[in-house]
Amino acid sequence: MKAVYYKEFKGKVEIREVQEPTVSPDSVIIKIGATGLCRSDWHGWMGHDPDIVLPHVPGHELAGTISEIGNKIQNLEVGDRVTVPFVSGCGCCPECNSGNHQVCDNQFQPGFTAWGSFAEFVEIKYADINLVHLPDEIDFVTAASLGCRFITSFRAVIDQGKVSAGQWVAVHGCGGVGLSAINISAGAGANVIAVDIDDKKLDWAKKLGASAVIHAKQVESVPAAIVKITGRGAHLSIDALGSQETCFNSISCLRKRGKHIQVGLTTADHKHPKIPMDKVVAHEIEILGSHGMQAFRYNAVFEMIKAGKVHPELMLGKTISLEEAPEALVNMNKFENLGVTVINKF
Repeated sequence: MKAVYYKEFKGKVEIREVQEPTVSPDSVIIKIGATGLCRSDWHGWMGHDPDIVLPHVPGHELAGTISEIGNKIQNLEVGDRVTVPFVSGCGCCPECNSGNHQVCDNQFQPGFTAWGSFAEFVEIKYADINLVHLPDEIDFVTAASLGCRFITSFRAVIDQGKVSAGQWVAVHGCGGVGLSAINISAGAGANVIAVDIDDKKLDWAKKLGASAVIHAKQVESVPAAIVKITGRGAHLSIDALGSQETCFNSISCLRKRGKHIQVGLTTADHKHPKIPMDKVVAHEIEILGSHGMQAFRYNAVFEMIKAGKVHPELMLGKTISLEEAPEALVNMNKFENLGVTVINKF
């Protein structure tokens, strides 16, 4: 089969013929219908993920059709249209037993712990408890655009943030995660402030439900600007980018007893950001991480889509072929593309 392939971090990325995956007792093989291109894939290529073993095939935001099933699979059949969380739980560890598959001790991550979906076929382990049946109303491109970004943002806003109608939500960074968080927060009835340094992204944020936007380079202080808009600060603030500056601003813009959710990956020099701990203590600020979402929570996402409260299809930037993916992957950090890029031609 054809696949996107690299042999070294920061090295050449190319299309190569590789061996098709083989099924194991608890796994399935999926024929890829669409797969999203995510900045996490770029982080993997850069060498920021310790789970990747070279050579490697990236890709983790996928949707497709089951072509083969293992002999222990009970809940799935060949021909099923499915998607999968980018973090798949083993189903046996204490975290999975408590319902927290997204932080499984033995997690399987296509495109990280194993070869991924930038290929014609991919194997998904622990399939029975992790694969999600797609409703007829959701096509492969839309399902792939949910990927890690939309479902991660859903858990961050709804499950971790526990947002409610009328609250103020600040979203720092209007990439795929940030735009998803904006749309989900607005769909839940919150007032959303979008923060970025790109006017085009801020315009897109307005279309997805932002009540106000802040160009971070055009104000003296992002937290002060948010406090001015909200009166007392945000109830919930999300760092959707993952830099020292956005993390600090997100915590600093909160009102008393506000909640900061860290979603953006902090890597390299941004791994250990400074935080205003004096405010965290004095104002009883909550700081939470958010990492993926369990398969059983997808139905809540589908219900909001069916009800017209959220619109992941509006976050689609463009579709490309597998042959175009290597160039798109290595150039992801240039932030030139708006919206989600999805590979749907193989």
